[in-house]
Amino acid sequence: MEVQEAVKEIILARRLAAGDPLPTESELMDALGVGRNAVREALKALQAVGIVDIRHGFGMFVGRMSLTGLVDELAFHSRISTQRLGHLIEIREILESGLVQRLIDTGVDNLAEIADVMARMETEAAAGEVSPEIDRHFHDVLYRPLGNPLVGQLLGAFWDVYHQLRDDLGTPDETPAGVARRHRDIYDAVVAGNRARAAIAMRAHFDGVRARLARLH
Repeated sequence: MEVQEAVKEIILARRLAAGDPLPTESELMDALGVGRNAVREALKALQAVGIVDIRHGFGMFVGRMSLTGLVDELAFHSRISTQRLGHLIEIREILESGLVQRLIDTGVDNLAEIADVMARMETEAAAGEVSPEIDRHFHDVLYRPLGNPLVGQLLGAFWDVYHQLRDDLGTPDETPAGVARRHRDIYDAVVAGNRARAAIAMRAHFDGVRARLARLH
């Protein structure tokens, strides 16, 4: 643990950014005054949590933030307990409800991209199926004007967990047209800048998810 902390201190002291090369193993051994095994064990541990990226044949780099470990852990524990999945869905609903209100408060007027996604979703619904990809893309693009990259990563993590458990949840209760309509209600509320309508629309959107979860009890 001490060697791990020392490596992190080197990254911070040198103001290295994600993707920047790290000192070699030999350089770390000299800088920290420890043996090769201690350095390697520390680097493996840091790699496991995404702080270090080891690319064989290329070197070691500062890792880019990833929520893969969190996704796998949440998906596993949600399989053990459906209550845990319910809590996860509740957190996502709270997050998105706040985000959509923030989006309205910022007065974003350039919604061309989300309008295009909405149109594509409705085209899919008319053909008989709303794909998971377009559903996910809607939520990703909707909050993009807020300019916070962590929003996309967090929502992506929630989506990845949900996607891993889709077979456990069974088929949706809503028709494709109903799915598109729920998203249209959110979109229209944002365009209108109507906070109350947005809150109602977001709540209704997650009612379908809750209904699928309720069937597991």
